Amino acid sequence: MLILGFSFIQPLISSAADSDRVYVIPIQKEVERGLHAFLERAIKDAEDHNAELIIFDIDTPGGLVDAAGDIGQLLDGIDAKTIAFVNDHALSAGAFISLHADEIYMVPNGQMGAAAVIDQEGNAADKKAQSYWLSAMKSAAESNGRDPQYALAMADESLVIEELGIEKGELLTLGSKEAKEIGYSEGTVKNLDELYETLGVDKASVKRVDETFAEKLARFITNPVVVPILLSLASIGLIVELYSPGFGIAGSIGLISLVLFFYGHLVAGLAGYETILLFIIGIILIVAEFFLPGGIAGVLGIGAILASIMLAGGDMVQMGISLLIALFIAVATVIIFVKVFGKKMKFFNKIILNDSTSTESGYVSNANRLDLIGKTGVTKTPLRPSGTVIVEEERIDAVTEGGFIKAGEKVKIVKVEGSRIVVRDIS
Repeated sequence: MLILGFSFIQPLISSAADSDRVYVIPIQKEVERGLHAFLERAIKDAEDHNAELIIFDIDTPGGLVDAAGDIGQLLDGIDAKTIAFVNDHALSAGAFISLHADEIYMVPNGQMGAAAVIDQEGNAADKKAQSYWLSAMKSAAESNGRDPQYALAMADESLVIEELGIEKGELLTLGSKEAKEIGYSEGTVKNLDELYETLGVDKASVKRVDETFAEKLARFITNPVVVPILLSLASIGLIVELYSPGFGIAGSIGLISLVLFFYGHLVAGLAGYETILLFIIGIILIVAEFFLPGGIAGVLGIGAILASIMLAGGDMVQMGISLLIALFIAVATVIIFVKVFGKKMKFFNKIILNDSTSTESGYVSNANRLDLIGKTGVTKTPLRPSGTVIVEEERIDAVTEGGFIKAGEKVKIVKVEGSRIVVRDIS
């Protein structure tokens, strides 16, 4: 908790000197919401110090479409000159971001393209999402005077680009040579130092803005793969804690997972303090349920917690899927642990009641009148097939073996099964 608290102290106030006129900002790993928050902070830092040139050091396999769209808008709003330096790969969302820069430079083996939209399962997205993305790729290319057909070919496999050998069913991925030939790259350089020489930039005037620990942690936590894992750990920990006395390891793991979830989304700019307040209100309502009748407080508390998690994620659909995955994993895990490992693990022996009040152990819900077997009596009422018989002046509820016996007939008790006493007509 101290480490998390300390990481909130971010170097928002830069110590850059007036000579820092060129800023280098890395765009690496996957494109997601956490990256957007870092770029927003870094670009603001550069603009506050009147940067004349901003170089984006790009090496990414792609990522989320909505995050890439927001990053593209960030780049469009920069007054200073921008350069995308494709330092190996700028694929998918990385290609889209590169197209928003004023100029593009690539390393000799650099690649840019392959920008088709896919869903979380790796399949092609629906037509609505594809239409939006194609329009966005076209606009990104046109915004800086580039031929949009090549940007569209990066995202649409139905297009044919004969001069580049791209046939139907293939996505366009440009190498450094092809990118320069079609005007998508201004030049090929080996590294950043050579780029500085090409641009005539004094290396002493360059400032590189790196991610803080808080931003790195936020990017990791807000990753679409990590989110359901955190929520699953939180669910499992809190469910197990409900069935164990006191507060222990399981509850601690659950709470830490929730703290990390909200912390990451707060630093990434996805969640506001109102979502945390809503979550706290939900916890208070659930606690109040133990003291208030009716169940309304508990339902409202659960609703508030789910709503706070959904709002913190930004993308409702993605967070809904993550929540369903977390709940399914939590329930399945608890069932497996209880059914399979319950009797073998001492931990579960402390929270699960393994004893049962069975007949074999001497527990009975009703006394067995085995002493009545073989005795005779007279039916007080007709038995259809149940009724009342008199045995030694005692009224007894009984049933026949299936037939009808009228009142006043002699019967014999032939079977006793708990409270079920069976008689037979012997008149």
